Amino acid sequence: MWVRSSLAYPLSFWLMTLGSALITFLDFVALWLMFSTVDALGGFELWEIALLYGASGIGIGVADLLIGSVEQIGDHVRTGTLDTMLTRPVPVLVQVCADRFALRRLGRITQAVAVFAWGAWSVDWSADKVVVAMGMVLGACAIFFSLFVTMSCVQFWTHDASEFANAFTYGGNTMTQYPLTVFPREVVRTLTFVIPVAFTNWYSCLHLLDRPDPFGMPGWFALAPLPVGILMLAVAGLAWRTGLRSYTSTGS
Repeated sequence: MWVRSSLAYPLSFWLMTLGSALITFLDFVALWLMFSTVDALGGFELWEIALLYGASGIGIGVADLLIGSVEQIGDHVRTGTLDTMLTRPVPVLVQVCADRFALRRLGRITQAVAVFAWGAWSVDWSADKVVVAMGMVLGACAIFFSLFVTMSCVQFWTHDASEFANAFTYGGNTMTQYPLTVFPREVVRTLTFVIPVAFTNWYSCLHLLDRPDPFGMPGWFALAPLPVGILMLAVAGLAWRTGLRSYTSTGS
């Protein structure tokens, strides 16, 4: 229904999709402008940063398209519309994510793919790097998917904390757009073992670029994005079920 609604006015839809792509592309333009005054950022050239930016952008773009509406769970709790969803023979998470589904978010994915493709043009590709790249993209989607769900579940108890989730989803994406060498070692460890957004691009891109890890992490971390994503999906599922069980309606 929401897709048909958005396509009812084709010109408006394409303008909004293009606008979404251009607005998010400004993040990479800001990085590009930095290179008018520096030759490298954290030891990385612009095309290498394009790989990091593109991989993380694809992951959060796909997650935002498919499940970004889960951030509205607080509205459903406050207004009581979640009660209606609970009576339908369809998983509640599917209903929440389908509500106000925004197809225009494809613009964000498109520009991330374009930037990634530009950076990938200079990679010395081999069969193992193709496998690593595929695992990285799938893992990035799963990791951001999990973060959207897990952090949004806080709203079952707070009712209005969508910005809390944004700090981990969009905030994590922003941090991984840059080489992690610009951050202290403690931050990198946090992004690896606590909020593992580093697995969305950093370790796999190091393998694609034939670079050793500057922080001494094991090389097999390049293959870890998909397993980490699957583990986080399990955590997200547990968080969602716990939140639903705690829901007691608005009482109205």
